[in-house]
Amino acid sequence: MLELRYIGHSAVYLSDGTTRIVIDPFITGNPKATVGVEAVEADLILVTHAHGDHWGDALTLSKKGGLLVSTAEIAAYAEQRGARVQSMNIGGTYKFKGGWLKWTPAWHSSSFPDGTYGGMPMGVVLELGGKRIYHAGDTALFSDMRLIGEMGLDLALLPIGDNWTMGPDDALKALELLRPKQVMPIHYNTFPPIAQDGAAFASKATLMGIEGMALAPGESRNL
Repeated sequence: MLELRYIGHSAVYLSDGTTRIVIDPFITGNPKATVGVEAVEADLILVTHAHGDHWGDALTLSKKGGLLVSTAEIAAYAEQRGARVQSMNIGGTYKFKGGWLKWTPAWHSSSFPDGTYGGMPMGVVLELGGKRIYHAGDTALFSDMRLIGEMGLDLALLPIGDNWTMGPDDALKALELLRPKQVMPIHYNTFPPIAQDGAAFASKATLMGIEGMALAPGESRNL
């Protein structure tokens, strides 16, 4: 069994009861987060790109004992600031207790709040607790999502906010390529430019034969 908890924005917590993973831990300063960073513990901290609303509290969590896994550029930046890191890049696979992860392309940009280049933006496919999850990171729609879908996805976490990423219509087209069993919208309603109806998106996905679930920040689901 795999626990999925939506922290808010693109931040997601996953645990199989042994390995705890946080993806894009934007907690401090996140107006939708219902917990503080002091309440979050992670064995692995995955960062899809360096923008502040994804890098977030990655450094703080790593200093609590987690391994920060990301691009070579993000890993180097974090290591210089005291983090324990696993430097990777698109296409690379990392095995950990209970599962594995593989980085995928994403169409976006990536720089730290101080302007430092963060390398190529990424998405990630990971397997944990017998489930295969795709977190798309921040991305536009792209046709190679079909190849990602061929990996056999139990759940896709897709941005729907528009403006900085694909919006709901393109995310529905992404589902045609990915064909996951379930989908959950992320990266929406945090700020006015990305206001969207997550429940409406989930309902449209369900009509396509893909179970849609729009979790509220702080809400959990067992997969």
